[in-house]
Amino acid sequence: MLMPHAETPLVFINEGSTMALPPCDVIIPARNAAATLGEAVSSVLAQTAPDLCLYIVDDGSTDSTQAIAREFAAADSRVTVLSLPGAGISAAMNAGIAAGSNPVIARLDADDISDPDRHARQLAYFVANRDVVALSGAHREIRANGTLTGRIHRAAFETHADPARAPASEPPLTQPFFMVRRTALMAAGGYRPFPVSEDSDLYWRLSEQGALVCLPEIVGSYRVHSGSISAASIVNGRLMALCSQLAALSARRRGRGAADIILPAQPRWRDAGDLASMIDHAAADTGLEPAELRHLRIACAAKLMELAGYRPYELEARDCTFIAYALEMDADGLAPENRSDLAKMRSASAARLLRKGHVGRALKLAPVSLMPQTLLRAGTGRLYWSKLPG
Repeated sequence: MLMPHAETPLVFINEGSTMALPPCDVIIPARNAAATLGEAVSSVLAQTAPDLCLYIVDDGSTDSTQAIAREFAAADSRVTVLSLPGAGISAAMNAGIAAGSNPVIARLDADDISDPDRHARQLAYFVANRDVVALSGAHREIRANGTLTGRIHRAAFETHADPARAPASEPPLTQPFFMVRRTALMAAGGYRPFPVSEDSDLYWRLSEQGALVCLPEIVGSYRVHSGSISAASIVNGRLMALCSQLAALSARRRGRGAADIILPAQPRWRDAGDLASMIDHAAADTGLEPAELRHLRIACAAKLMELAGYRPYELEARDCTFIAYALEMDADGLAPENRSDLAKMRSASAARLLRKGHVGRALKLAPVSLMPQTLLRAGTGRLYWSKLPG
């Protein structure tokens, strides 16, 4: 379950506090991260809660990532370097988890920066709230060069996640500043081999172990740049849409006591190209039931529209064709409020395409019945459904 952070008072760490904080294992998965790894590692070693072990997992880098990591290990006994042959993010995280033994595990991506008191604040919250099994916190955005964008991200105030929505309302923990109790992580089974959205899949399973909390305080800086997996291209957007919604479908199975979805070691969907083919491969590889396949189609269509609304890529013509088909054929099983939201999202997405000059794509996406409001949105700049009233 997801706890709204407003329900439990925060524990503030004052100078000279005698609160005993548990030791922490920190895992930094890194692949070709030479440009930013040093800053990330330095932010961990400068924590005001210094009882930690840092595991840098180099996953097949071809730049100087491993050399930089080993320089830190030679200078500080708290640092250990692990090497994998390009096994993927889930394998890298699991390797770091297996190498450590401390009761709390923190994650930091190799291009992000923890504030000096991040661990102290998060660990203190764990000490004061025994029912909380995992947490994250707010973050500021920085550009590739480290300058501030001016944006602060705080997780929404949902009281619970909902895997039945399209797209699923996921547990809104911030991945780079994630911290978890080892016992809960082990009980949840660690990271499964999703190529992306491995964090979302884990959060669903952790929510079955106890409470998840998003602290409203800023605990670090999140680097936004074109090289990140989630921002790279519409191809990655399709993969993220599929994996995130497949993880939610897996959570629905567990929720009703059914056998969980088993992920193949080498999923065919990763290189399938268009989203429709990716979904078909995923359904065949995981043995989805017909009703599950229908929900996966509509959920993936909705998620891709959502991602394209704030990522640096846009829907292609084949995406628009697939989304229109899914919305027409697979939305009848959704709640009325969910269908209404999807109509707004569809209209806003088509309006955004019109504003960018992609008239053909917009016409593929939006039906004639939505054209009046689509044109109104395009004319007034109302291009993002989640920010629009009514």
